[in-house]
Amino acid sequence: MGTARDLMIVAMDAATGRPVTQGDLSLGLAGAEVIDLLGAEAVTLDGDRIVPRPAPPLDDPLLERAATALVREAPHEPIEDWLWRRGRGLAAEYMTVLQAEGLVARPRASWLPFRSTTWPTPVESPARQRARHRRATDEPVLATLAAAVGVRDEVPEDLPVPDDASQSVLAAVVDAVTELDAVRRRRTIEDEAFANVWRGA
Repeated sequence: MGTARDLMIVAMDAATGRPVTQGDLSLGLAGAEVIDLLGAEAVTLDGDRIVPRPAPPLDDPLLERAATALVREAPHEPIEDWLWRRGRGLAAEYMTVLQAEGLVARPRASWLPFRSTTWPTPVESPARQRARHRRATDEPVLATLAAAVGVRDEVPEDLPVPDDASQSVLAAVVDAVTELDAVRRRRTIEDEAFANVWRGA
């Protein structure tokens, strides 16, 4: 539990060193939520589909929102579809909640998430210490998610292999981020081509 929060905090800690896009991070957070829900036994996987299960209340308002957003009718939702649906604007949602909880320093001036080069800084707290410890020790799930969204370099090859369910989620996140990057590149090429037409190039 807490993987999504840890990923958000790690991303903010690393933001001064490398760019992290809202889209990539949002996809990673949506994947981390599935892993947290698996850990809480609130869901299981049937192949690549997320199947909700009866579970006790989750001690995390963000994870409660994720559980509420699950598709509960068969044949249930594929992981990939969840990432794109749940991930829309998810990084900004996490930022808002963490600020409200006092885990992120509120900016002195007006600030819009991911629209400036200056990110709010996580305050010193047990949550930040836990996230930093997981990153420093190369915890496999967080390390893989962090690499997928651009927070860190490639994951060391000798990391322990997560369970099959977590592997499925992590692979889906990597694929989704790769697809989003391809969409960005295609748009850049199309925009450049359009600009060249108007310039008569």
